[in-house]
Amino acid sequence: MVATPIGNLADISLRALHVLALADTVACEDTRHTQALLRAYGIDKVAAQLLALHQHNEAEAAQTVIGRLRAGQRVAYASDAGTPAVSDPGARLVAAVQAAGLQAIALPGASSVTAALSVAGAVNARADDSGFVFAGFVPTKATERDAAVQALAAEPRTVVLLEAPHRIEALARALAALGARPVTLAREITKQFEQVVTLAADALPGWLAADAQRLRGEFVVVLHPAPRDPDDTTAQDAATRRVLTLLLAELPVKTAVKLAAELTGAPRNALYEQALALKNTEH
Repeated sequence: MVATPIGNLADISLRALHVLALADTVACEDTRHTQALLRAYGIDKVAAQLLALHQHNEAEAAQTVIGRLRAGQRVAYASDAGTPAVSDPGARLVAAVQAAGLQAIALPGASSVTAALSVAGAVNARADDSGFVFAGFVPTKATERDAAVQALAAEPRTVVLLEAPHRIEALARALAALGARPVTLAREITKQFEQVVTLAADALPGWLAADAQRLRGEFVVVLHPAPRDPDDTTAQDAATRRVLTLLLAELPVKTAVKLAAELTGAPRNALYEQALALKNTEH
């Protein structure tokens, strides 16, 4: 499973080039696109070495891949851009290959999801809400899209969405219901006209409308975690302090801090400082 660039051709890995050059068959979403990509790297494959495998024929083409693997061929799969099986074909292929008792090997590389996350600056306020959720494309129908956005609004972690240029305005209008919640738009990431901006959700429609160029290209949308309610934060801090106090009454500091971190999700360093302060007040 070969990750290919999502825009900049320099983002291919040396390992990917080596495997693509060695492959007897390169399965791919679009044979014309992949042929052009291979030629850009000086890799020549005849038409018979390219196998179309896309969302409309994945199950059938997977059997062809399995047949070629059993015949001793090296087979590489590449989607049109990025890492296969992430909102692209590939998952059914891997499942079929593994069900046949054969092996699928990952060749890591470009991914719009992780690239956008790395520049979004989305910070989770709570240790137990760390990580992110990849939601892909939301439904296209307005009522279903609005319902999906409202459901995602309740998710405490960072949420990553993908969207096409002809639907980005509709998504922005749906996200505007989230008010001041920060949202990062990463447009044309790794390409010549790359643009990354972080705005309040209710400012997205106006920002897009201000310049027609902002509607062009593929989008990764990062919904930042919702800010914690101050009252909730105060209550959580009080509960954490009580847990730590009870543990310190029975256990050494290090043990009490370790257990408090596991029970509350609070950062261990902060708990350690708090524990020392509580111990000092006893003397």
